Amino acid sequence: MPQARVLGEAAGVVASNSDGTFTMIWSLLVSLIASFAARGLASDQAPSGLAPKKFLNIPLGKVKPAGWLHDQLVVQTNGLAGHEHEFYDYVSQSDWIGGNSYYSNLEEAGSYWFNGMVPNGILLDDPTIKSQVQQFLDYVLDHQDSTGWLGPEVNTTKPRYLWGRYPFFFGAIQMVEANPALADRVVPALHRFVALANKMLHNGGEGVDDWAATRWEDFVMTLQWLYDFHPDEKEDLLIDTMKMLKYTGDPWEDVFNEQYFPKVAVETLRNPFPVLTWHGVNMAEGLKALPATYRFTHNQSDLDAASKGWDLLFQYHGRPSGIYAADEYLAGLEAVRGTELCLVVETMFSGSFLYQVIGDPKFADRVERITYNALPATLTGDMWSRQYLQQQNQIAAKNMNPNPFPNDGPYSNVFGLEPNYPCCTVNHPQGWPKFISNAFVTTPDQKSLVHVYLGPFSVDTTLANDNKVSVAVDTLYPFGDTLSTTIRAEKAFTYQIRIPSWVKGGTIAINGGAARPVSPSNGLHAVSVKPGTTKIELYLPSDITVESRPHGSVAVHRGPLHYAFDIARSSKVLARNAQQPLAVDLEFDATGAWQYAIDPATLTFHGEAPKGGKPPSPVFDAGQPPFTITATACQIDWAVAGDTFAAAPPTNPACKGPTTNITLWPFGATKLRIGEFPTFEST
Repeated sequence: MPQARVLGEAAGVVASNSDGTFTMIWSLLVSLIASFAARGLASDQAPSGLAPKKFLNIPLGKVKPAGWLHDQLVVQTNGLAGHEHEFYDYVSQSDWIGGNSYYSNLEEAGSYWFNGMVPNGILLDDPTIKSQVQQFLDYVLDHQDSTGWLGPEVNTTKPRYLWGRYPFFFGAIQMVEANPALADRVVPALHRFVALANKMLHNGGEGVDDWAATRWEDFVMTLQWLYDFHPDEKEDLLIDTMKMLKYTGDPWEDVFNEQYFPKVAVETLRNPFPVLTWHGVNMAEGLKALPATYRFTHNQSDLDAASKGWDLLFQYHGRPSGIYAADEYLAGLEAVRGTELCLVVETMFSGSFLYQVIGDPKFADRVERITYNALPATLTGDMWSRQYLQQQNQIAAKNMNPNPFPNDGPYSNVFGLEPNYPCCTVNHPQGWPKFISNAFVTTPDQKSLVHVYLGPFSVDTTLANDNKVSVAVDTLYPFGDTLSTTIRAEKAFTYQIRIPSWVKGGTIAINGGAARPVSPSNGLHAVSVKPGTTKIELYLPSDITVESRPHGSVAVHRGPLHYAFDIARSSKVLARNAQQPLAVDLEFDATGAWQYAIDPATLTFHGEAPKGGKPPSPVFDAGQPPFTITATACQIDWAVAGDTFAAAPPTNPACKGPTTNITLWPFGATKLRIGEFPTFEST
């Protein structure tokens, strides 16, 4: 069993270790043995059923984007994501739908695409995408074999690993949410697969390869959806399968234990757990493991460990853009190290789940930062080209020599069709749609509607007591500080709005009344809404803040946006897809100075309403956002490695000439940038 596998690997470390860490490893073994014993005890004594979440997600299609956010999803649809089915073999010829194209035995290419494009198509009511995902669903269900197996391995000799199904399950669940009539086909198929998977798990963990061992939480979430909405009198089997997935999987409660959590880049460290637990994307998905576990153990310790693990991850590997560094494996705090695009979208999804289960507003704050900074920064404005890895300080996007990424190739930060690995090409489309669909939730009694992620949205849903409610949020946020919300309700209810932690001096006015200070409780400001129409005016200003970074450098923020110097660049086409000429690999090189130190005391915010009342499209591109920050700066000596990446920001640098003013732009609009600056005093 994998429990023995983990203990065996740790024991092997003890046997081979000669650097005096025997005591640490022995304590780890004791901890692991104790945790396994505790799990067995918990399985016998825990309350039955599933613990409730703090908030419930709203079915797909009930929350839709408006304003600039709607435009952003249109940009994605008009870009690479919306066209992959036409020309990209891993989608158009996917073995999930009878083709012969796949990139590994993980069998995730087709299911990744399906998982992201289901909400993309439904949120825009795009007939082409909706037809594509319906055909995908129908083919997979039509070809389920007599054992219950689902996927491209049917009628082949391919190995049958569980993991590749999990993104398909998420996509299928979303389709049922949007069209409940599909439950008649989807739910029985899922139950047949669960019965098979349960037998496989009891048969020595059959189907659990190293990747499934880290990503078991995604299957657990599928089982919990079945338990909550379509148990079909199979509750005991569902709970048992959840437990078997956890116990045949990697021990995330131990991985996130502060005693063993890596506090620097891991390439020189030995992982006391299976090596893939320190893999960036696995950790992003693993963030869901403990809140998912809590639901069937009812142990508060699972939630405590999840919250602590989240904090450790960002304390030791976090980025001002909201995300953390992992150029394949956890990469510490240096600004030159990379962050994978798959990691970005998976952390967004995991953060939403953590918020819904635990209710701590820190999860929502960070997801909003990631979405408005790290996600758009790693795609071209038109969303036709994407990176594998982004950098905080990124002075070139090219085939890098030397290469700053110890476990990824030199092509990793090129903007292209599939630089380094193809996974992010098919997986990145889930980012914006799932952010939108999780922007509103309800309380468990469904009497209260909660606005979680701030931005322009419309909502049309039914709360408890058949209370039909519609909400329209008109705002430029995060490119504006005001939100105008119109609510129409048949009956009274409580409306709650998240007030981000960075807001200073926020006010709220209701139905034209006097503006009053916001007074959030656990991050939420409550408004008692009466039947009829209610109008809410929210003003959420924030100060410029300066974040301390390594080597005495600083990062600049205002509200949810991180600001960076946008380096002037040239563009060179490295490759062009033969079937789709818009799918290009692009090299970006700096054409202007970027070696600046800034004086933080001189930072000045500039926010003007965009012409015509709405931001240009695409907004996340050079010179487009309406918000900027200026700073007094001077040029300095700042070393580079070849012409591909910047050295660490120099500490206490000397100015080489007179001071000048530079403009900092929202990080997501920059493709070459300095996001972590050396500092100096201009006066």
